[in-house]
Amino acid sequence: MRELFVIDKQNYDKNGTVFERPSVRGIIIENNLVAMMHSKKYNYYKLPGGGIENTETHEQTLIREVREESGLVVIHNSIKEFGYVRRIEKGKYEDIFIQDNYYYLCKVESEKVLPKLDEYEKEEQFVLEYVLPQNAINTNKNADHKEKNKISAFWGMIERENRILEILTEEIF
Repeated sequence: MRELFVIDKQNYDKNGTVFERPSVRGIIIENNLVAMMHSKKYNYYKLPGGGIENTETHEQTLIREVREESGLVVIHNSIKEFGYVRRIEKGKYEDIFIQDNYYYLCKVESEKVLPKLDEYEKEEQFVLEYVLPQNAINTNKNADHKEKNKISAFWGMIERENRILEILTEEIF
């Protein structure tokens, strides 16, 4: 899979403890809009997806995470590699947090199921929205994200998602 870019904040102890958490994210495009999870509480957008569990394949994680977060049902044979992003920064509990984020283009069934949000997703009031990439970028850059504004890892995630949306705009839209 092609490397899209690396975000290395270099704000960590290079000799410290390391925690790696790979994730998989879905890029679902319909009618020139991208399916995104919108945090109503903190007013930001991210692509649906999440962490790989135990022995899951990327495809299994993609299907599970997109379904849990958004209620969208990924069509397995539509999954295509898009690229990955490596993010390295000081962790919340560990000295170094490394996250490889694998992005896949995919299509979804017309019927949705009920999302199964975890506690933090419920707390952040995540809802599925189809948006123009530039609208999501503008919201992520300019909105008041309340107390999230003070969290470095939040801005690393926002930078990652915005850069992915910019690449999509260049290559697909």
